Amino acid sequence: MHFSKLKWGSIAQWVGLMAFLIILATDLRTPVLGGMQRGLLATGWWRPALPTTPAPPPAQLTAGAYPHNVPLLTLDGKLFNLHDLQGKVVLVNLWASWCPPCVAEMPGLQKLYNQVDKRKVAFVMISFDQNPEKARRLLARKGYTFPAYLPAAPLPPVFESESIPTTIIVGPDGQIAARHEGMADYDTPEFKAALEKLAGSARL
Repeated sequence: MHFSKLKWGSIAQWVGLMAFLIILATDLRTPVLGGMQRGLLATGWWRPALPTTPAPPPAQLTAGAYPHNVPLLTLDGKLFNLHDLQGKVVLVNLWASWCPPCVAEMPGLQKLYNQVDKRKVAFVMISFDQNPEKARRLLARKGYTFPAYLPAAPLPPVFESESIPTTIIVGPDGQIAARHEGMADYDTPEFKAALEKLAGSARL
């Protein structure tokens, strides 16, 4: 009897393992792993560094020059440039629909986006999907409303990253206020307050 229970227990473990491996080899990989990582974010252990007010910009920037020329495309093909957001705090997030940790942190980013003052804080979610339709489908399926873009040219070095997700907070004058590589929970009162404080520091 004991042997029979052990045998069936082993079979159940192998079946579970095979099912997990099948999931990893199919389109279910990203949502399943993303859901697991979302659970990890809920523990509160993955908190990004809070954005801080950068030091005053170099003299050549004080006349109003914005240091970032980042050409982008909306998911429906319209041209856009990051420098159009001069004067706002900008949350730049590098992501892709096939990236589980990117999917895991998106609900928190959407909640943060819902709360911020859009007149002072902008989101620029840059997708690295080679097929824009995959990005569109993910956003539509999840009901995400934050603005999403595709790179229209190689990103400047300050926005490059060897891993995604990566989030970069840009101050109103273009100075980098924070950078976080890897997933994080951005839906916290502390992070929202830090964005609002940075938005209130505009010198333009």
